[in-house]
Amino acid sequence: MTIDQSVLQWMLDHRTPGLTDVVTVITNSGGTIATFLITTVVTLALLARRYTAEAVIVAGAMLSGWVAMSLLKLLFGRQRPPIPQRLVDLDSHSFPSGHAMMTAILACVLGVVVLRLLAPGIRRNLLLVLLACYTLAVGVSRVYLAAHWLSDVVAGWAFGVAWALLWIWAISRRNASRTRTIEV
Repeated sequence: MTIDQSVLQWMLDHRTPGLTDVVTVITNSGGTIATFLITTVVTLALLARRYTAEAVIVAGAMLSGWVAMSLLKLLFGRQRPPIPQRLVDLDSHSFPSGHAMMTAILACVLGVVVLRLLAPGIRRNLLLVLLACYTLAVGVSRVYLAAHWLSDVVAGWAFGVAWALLWIWAISRRNASRTRTIEV
């Protein structure tokens, strides 16, 4: 039995109706509608406060990340866990987990916004911990519901963090070069 199968079996052995209800809410908070609603609200709020670079990082990473995730799913074409165990009806491919990837991107870019805009302290640290817990909880929920194998979720987190870091690096580099140009 592979680790993917062992973890799925462990999840199946620990399912309860009440826990399934909680996990379903968690998984929905990491779906396309929820993450893009959060992205839109945060982007508009940042633009209203003239934090353009931060708004571009959030919106750009999320929009392009969705495209990248969709292409990766087509490229790998991995099947989801079997139907009897799966508690969600899905017809897309499994690898990487879109919920894990998109919440990892969102958590990372929002983490950068928090680091840039909030002074060091307990509030900032708490927000960073909550962002990490959010993507972890959503990823675990996908395995619990048998929507994904554990390796799909881990890959989703890895791709998501990498994608977010690419955007953070690109925008930071662009802003640094603009600042040097202005100083000359």
